[in-house]
Amino acid sequence: MADKINRVVLAYSGGLDTSVILKWLQTEYQCEVVTFTADLGQGEELEPARKKAELMGVKPEHIFIDDLREEFVKDYVFPMMRANALYEGLYLLGTSIARPLIAKRQIEIAKQVGADAVSHGATGKGNDQVRFELGYYALQPDIKVIAPWREWDLTSRTALIDFAEKNQIPVPKDKRGESPFSTDANLLHTSSEGKVLEDPWEEVPDYVFSRTVSPEDAPNTPEIITVDFEGGDAVAVNGEGMSPATLLAKLNDLGRTHGIGRLDLVENRFVGMKSRGMYETPGGTILHAAHRAIEQVTLDRGAAHLKDELMPRYAELVYNGFWFSPEREMLQAAIDHSQTKVTGTVRLKLYKGGVHVIGRKSPYSLYSEKVVTFEDDQGAYDQRDAAGFIKLNALRLRLLGRRDR
Repeated sequence: MADKINRVVLAYSGGLDTSVILKWLQTEYQCEVVTFTADLGQGEELEPARKKAELMGVKPEHIFIDDLREEFVKDYVFPMMRANALYEGLYLLGTSIARPLIAKRQIEIAKQVGADAVSHGATGKGNDQVRFELGYYALQPDIKVIAPWREWDLTSRTALIDFAEKNQIPVPKDKRGESPFSTDANLLHTSSEGKVLEDPWEEVPDYVFSRTVSPEDAPNTPEIITVDFEGGDAVAVNGEGMSPATLLAKLNDLGRTHGIGRLDLVENRFVGMKSRGMYETPGGTILHAAHRAIEQVTLDRGAAHLKDELMPRYAELVYNGFWFSPEREMLQAAIDHSQTKVTGTVRLKLYKGGVHVIGRKSPYSLYSEKVVTFEDDQGAYDQRDAAGFIKLNALRLRLLGRRDR
C-alpha cells in the first residue's frame, strides 16, 4: 500500500459485502477500522451490525450506529421536494439523496476519532461511489478514500463467500446462492437492480416489490386524505401535525396500502452506462403530487415556470452527487425563496396505484374566482384589454407573414 493508513471509518451495513470489506481493510491495510451504520429508515434491525463489528475486533467505542431519520427527511428529502425534483422526468432520487448525509456523518466521525481515511462499499460501476466521494472531498478535501471494489480481486459472489469463510465471517444461508437482485432502502424509497432485472424487456417479477401492494390487489374503495403545508414543507396529514420523518412514514403506509409509487426505469448513470432499476417511493409520490398542487394556487406563473426550468438541473446535480456544490446551494436558495407563501391544504384521492388531487386551498391563494368566472365578473376583468394584448404579441408574426407571403 502506497499510503500508511492508521484508522479508517467504514460505511458499514453489517451485510456480507461490508463485513468482507471490514476484514479486508484490517488485513490489507493493517489498520484500525471504525464502523458507521446509519439508520435512514431502511426498516432493518441495526443492532446485529454492532455485534458483528465487535466479533470482528472493532472496539465498542469505535462502533457508531446513528438514527438519522429526522435529519434525513428535514434537511435532505424536504429541500429536494420543495424543488419538485425528478431525474429524467420520473425518478424521485431516493438513493441519491441519502448519500450526502452518510458522507457528511462519516467525515464528522473521522474527525472525531482522528481517522485518516474513509471507505465505502459501492462498486466501480455505479453512481454511489461518485456521490460518496464527492461528499467526502467537499467536506474534507485531503481525506484518503478507500474503495475496495476498485482495488481488490474479489470479483464474484463465490470469491466473497470464500474470503468470508476463510476469515470466520458468518455467511447467512440466503447469501450462499446468487442473490436474484440487489436492493437499497431508506425512508424515502426502496430500489432494486441487477440480475433478474437486467433485461429491460422482461417485466419485474412480483417478488421484487417490498414496499407496495400490487395496484390490482389494492382496496376497491378510494381513500381521501389531506396534507397541510407550511412554507413549502408538509407538516400534517389528515390534520394531525407530525415531525418530518413521522409524516413521511405515515404517507409510506398510505402509499403501500394503495399500491402507489412503483417505477420501472431505464436511466442514464453518471458514469455513462444505462441501467434498469425498479423503484418504490410510496410516500414520496404522494408528497410530490401534493406539493405541486399547493404550488398551483400559491406560486405566481413566473416563479412557477422558472422553478420548472431549474428543476432538471437541480435533479441532475443531486443524482450526480453534487449536493455540497455551490451551484446546488444557489439553486436551493432560489427555490426556498419561492416557498415562503407555499402554505395551505391539499386534498387527495388514493386509489389503485394512483394519486389524484381533488382539492387545494391556501390563505395565500392567487386564484381569483371573481376574475376567472364564466359568470358576470362585475368588471373585475375587462375583456376589451385582450385585444391590444393580442395585437402587440401578434405584431412580429404579422410582419413575418407580410414579408414571406
